[in-house]
Amino acid sequence: MKKSPILLGRNKLFLFLYILLSPLLPQKLVAGKTFYPPQATISGTITDTEGLPLGGVNIVVESKNIGTISNMDGTYSIKAGPNDILFFSIVGFKARNVPIEGKTVINVQMEEDVTQLGEVVLNAGYYTVSEKERTGNIATIKTEVMEKQPVGNPLAAMQGHLSGVNIVQNTGVPGGGFEIEVRGRNFINGVTDPLYIVDGVPFGSQSLGSDDISRSIVYSDISPLNAINPNDIESIEVLKDADATAIYGSRGANGVVLITTKKGKVGKTRFDAHLSTSLGQVTHFMDLMDTHQYLEVRREGVSNDGLDGFLGVPRYDFYWPDITLWGQDRYTDWQKELIGGTAYRNNAQLSISGGSDCTQFLVSGSYLKETTVFPGDANYKRATVHSTISHRSNNDRFSLNLSTSYTYEDNLLPRSDLSIQAYTLAPNAPALFDKDGSLNWENNTWDNPLAGLEEKFGAKTNTILANALISYELLEDLQLRASIGYTDYSLDSYRTLPSSTRNPRFNFTPQNYSNLTTNESKRTSWIVEPQIQWKQDWSRFSMDVLLGTTFQQQATEQLVMRGTGFPNNSLIFNLTAAELVEVRSSTDSEYKYNAVFGRVNLKHMNRYILNLTGRRDGSSRFGPGKQFGNFGAVGLAWVFTEEAIFTDSSVLSFGKIRGSYGTTGSDNIGDYQFLDTYTVTGADYGGIATLSPSGIYNPDFGWEENKKLEAGLELGFFKDRVFVNASWYRNRSSNQLVGVPLAATTGFPELTGNFDATVENSGVELDFRSVNLVSDKLKWSTTFNLTVPKSKLLRYDGLETSTFADSYVIGEPLSIVKLYHSLGVNPETGQYEIEDYNGDGAISSSGDRQWIEDLAPKFYGGLGNTINWGDLTFDIFLQFKKQKAYNPIQDNAVPGYRRNASVDLFYDRWREPGDVKPFQIASSGLIPGASNESLQRRSNAAVSDASFIRIRNISMNYKVPHLVDGLDVNVYLQGQNLLTFTKYKGPDPEQTLNNRLPPLRQLTLGLKVGF
Repeated sequence: MKKSPILLGRNKLFLFLYILLSPLLPQKLVAGKTFYPPQATISGTITDTEGLPLGGVNIVVESKNIGTISNMDGTYSIKAGPNDILFFSIVGFKARNVPIEGKTVINVQMEEDVTQLGEVVLNAGYYTVSEKERTGNIATIKTEVMEKQPVGNPLAAMQGHLSGVNIVQNTGVPGGGFEIEVRGRNFINGVTDPLYIVDGVPFGSQSLGSDDISRSIVYSDISPLNAINPNDIESIEVLKDADATAIYGSRGANGVVLITTKKGKVGKTRFDAHLSTSLGQVTHFMDLMDTHQYLEVRREGVSNDGLDGFLGVPRYDFYWPDITLWGQDRYTDWQKELIGGTAYRNNAQLSISGGSDCTQFLVSGSYLKETTVFPGDANYKRATVHSTISHRSNNDRFSLNLSTSYTYEDNLLPRSDLSIQAYTLAPNAPALFDKDGSLNWENNTWDNPLAGLEEKFGAKTNTILANALISYELLEDLQLRASIGYTDYSLDSYRTLPSSTRNPRFNFTPQNYSNLTTNESKRTSWIVEPQIQWKQDWSRFSMDVLLGTTFQQQATEQLVMRGTGFPNNSLIFNLTAAELVEVRSSTDSEYKYNAVFGRVNLKHMNRYILNLTGRRDGSSRFGPGKQFGNFGAVGLAWVFTEEAIFTDSSVLSFGKIRGSYGTTGSDNIGDYQFLDTYTVTGADYGGIATLSPSGIYNPDFGWEENKKLEAGLELGFFKDRVFVNASWYRNRSSNQLVGVPLAATTGFPELTGNFDATVENSGVELDFRSVNLVSDKLKWSTTFNLTVPKSKLLRYDGLETSTFADSYVIGEPLSIVKLYHSLGVNPETGQYEIEDYNGDGAISSSGDRQWIEDLAPKFYGGLGNTINWGDLTFDIFLQFKKQKAYNPIQDNAVPGYRRNASVDLFYDRWREPGDVKPFQIASSGLIPGASNESLQRRSNAAVSDASFIRIRNISMNYKVPHLVDGLDVNVYLQGQNLLTFTKYKGPDPEQTLNNRLPPLRQLTLGLKVGF
């Protein structure tokens, strides 16, 4: 048959390219001569058994280990030889090997299979590992889960989803921080935050806020992690045990959080737009006293204190304007007025991605604006630009991955959280505004809460993250690579206190009161990590060796200044207009870090696995001779279902026993702690700023050490449709770095050193997932995780005589609080009674505060269900926690004070001899020593059960049927923090401080369009 001109031309083109590129192509020795197999472009469409296209399928040329990914419409193209074999794989479907056999078009149909453990690849930091072969404990959350949650911080998306990871949101105000603990609190002093790695670059999670600004503002910390857009994240892995964390050495004691951002994929250029809008409100209002109840107990308290005769006397009206001056029938629901508004969040994101077999790219930009539930125009704004580019040479030897992101945040909030006023203002307090619309001071008888809106808090942050990963394959199994990263985080914040916000009775003026405090902070860091990796496979044995070194340097600068006395309040933002300008604090520190690390992974018959990791760290935070520490771990795994006895099992499809032991450490104590250090105090001495001692010389302290032991069992049933992962762990942290307070006569606040103290954290973790139902139209799957932690202070030599004697007890957790023991209300006197523990006839903090309550969770976890019905997907996730927490008694234990409180104080107060009630006789609070109120607030009565089950997230997503080829449209409705089932009577069982806004309930409507 005569060949067509097009085919002849194509063959000539291939021949020309073959001759031109032959030096770069893999070589095969045939009969003593070099032979280069011809390459062709193989294309086709991948579908499921119903004929629906499958996007995201991995296609690999088996002999060359090069690959691509199918497009959303199932199409793909890849270059391969006529005798090669294509390997098709995607999670949830059975992998297929398809010989090319000279064909150029290969269409593939894939059969669903929920048992692809080997295809689930986890990021372990310096290397990747399949879920089937991992020896360490790595928890992961993927973009599919995160994108169903309307949150602005990646930590919020992780709450409840990962075993061993306890995350608490500090405030419902946008831009606020989170507390995170991975398997408990390991150290007496120091932060509990894990190490964060974003695309291979360490990211500082500690706020650069200043106490001079954060004191009494809406929140005490500004989370740098707000700079990371959750929509840009592909996955988050949390490394927990020694096998997973030891390769990070001194930085892995509190766990490691690996954040991987999205990358471009092979295929035609794709545009994706994502728009959403959210409404947020406070989830729960406290049941407070109304005007009648409040005034009744107020008058009763005044009467009980014998102050009736002073009522009606004008000069004493200052003490009780709510009783004598304000409207006695007036009622305002201050919770509704001050924190009952609706917060709006609008989010828009546009991304462009695509690329060829060799080069892929992604560029995305997003803008978010979020308001608060407070009155006024406070808001938080964030703009993010994220880009990645990946390139691989034709011969697959050289690769380059570049990732950069820039985030700008602008947070403008009132200085004070109005929640405390919402919970405590008298229900008959005056109106907020006069008839003319100005702030109402009601003849100077109250502090108008809206005046605080003029006290501004502002924070602007700029965050730059950049990473380059370069690799080159010297030989077939030998690869050189280097990771280079840079971060730049700057924070400019301020706080204003204009005189116009204060009650006119104080006669404050801009000249004698108004002030501005500013904070300019900056943290820059660079890191370089050269690495070499060698892999070798034999018939029944394989080895993977990794060696590398780390060079990192970090510099931190901070300058806090305060200006006082301004000609007028309109000039309050101009420090040069202040009468007095003082430096409150000034910091300029540098941190240098160097390490050598390595990993050896051995596998025999893919069933016996040994993983050895080690690291030698050097830190500038320790003195000479103490700067280096050695850390390492060993991990073992036996995939016992690979044994012949289990080959034909129809029930047990996967089984693995794993264990690990090793050491990590910590140098997270701040810079220059081994030197004599001084701080600018801001005090003025003859016009000169003064210095005060902040640290005393101690070159002998060294690394904290955390020894981690773990055992795990993983079981898969019915082709892994049911999968269980159970782990037991025990971490012992010793050689504790403790800052011990010193007497003021020494001139130094504390001495930092190593102490013979050991903290043990142990527990059991359970992860469960199942595919309950699979049919042509319906699929139902379930996930469940449970953590049962235990913690105790095993040893602390000299604890009884140390400054921590009132805080810690041998054998008890670090999370305990020592309280008085309340004996309740004396039925005859109506007063609180406190147990005289030591029997000395007096109640004292040191002798009688011996009641112990543990505020750490007893257990916690989450339960999720996903139902797919055609183009509709429904998700619901429940978070639960068993715990105790401070209740509202901590803030107010006596009825009758000039502040509103729980209605329980009205109904359950003592009124006459013989009453058995939980709350004492009413009191005005004006007679010092009239009750044991302050002792009761610090007693066990102030702690109660705060367990809860929370509907953390509900999501409904509808994939609109294709109206136009190549157009993907998804509409979704999401709810976050929707409903909480609890007996706790405060605002929120996790946010137990009444001076902070609790996390909000949010409803989100969104649209995704891709083409």
